[in-house]
Amino acid sequence: MNDTAMHSIPGAALDHLVVAARTLGEGVAWCAATLGVRPEAGGRHALMSTHNRVFGIASAAHPRAYLELIAIDPEAPPPGRARWFGLDDPRLQAALGRGPQLVAWVARVADLDAARASLAAHGIDAGRVLPASRMTPQGELRWRIAVRDDGARLYGGAAPTLIEWGAMHPADALAPSGVTLAGLTLRSPSASPLRGALEALGIESARFTADAGRPALGIELDTPRGRVRLDASD
Repeated sequence: MNDTAMHSIPGAALDHLVVAARTLGEGVAWCAATLGVRPEAGGRHALMSTHNRVFGIASAAHPRAYLELIAIDPEAPPPGRARWFGLDDPRLQAALGRGPQLVAWVARVADLDAARASLAAHGIDAGRVLPASRMTPQGELRWRIAVRDDGARLYGGAAPTLIEWGAMHPADALAPSGVTLAGLTLRSPSASPLRGALEALGIESARFTADAGRPALGIELDTPRGRVRLDASD
């Protein structure tokens, strides 16, 4: 995916990438060692009993993109449902024991209900729409996000999680990190529905590969430590 085109769903864009860690402490250490950056403070997600750290990865093609480092919050009570981004999946938790993993990408849309319907028309269940929030020094961030009841990633992470932001966006308060998004690659054997869904969302699918190769999602980042490639765990 070279660029974000805006066709069927006005405002559709790559919003952020999600890297999961067993603990935020492990994630912060990984960021410093692998990317040469220390993520900024994030917050707690009461809805999912998770917490995060964030840093900007904006580029000319993706001017408000950021990376979210997320982990299960050990101080929060069980959420009473499956967490987002497959965080309760035993296979993913086993992979996190080996180190933080790229798990998903999130697409920002202006109309989440319309975007969700567009995916449904291509046979993709994006999940139910949930309101979420977290506190920041600038105030409360509010958003709506589509999450499946089982918490599963769509097409193993090749299809995006959909988000609709309220008045504030987290990237607006992020200082330059020295890391930029250089590329994103998607792979799936289910070529027709996924490609059609991306096009319906107005997202250019030039970097989509119609095969069963693993991983389903890969990114390249330009960092203080040079070009770094991350691949999603299946």
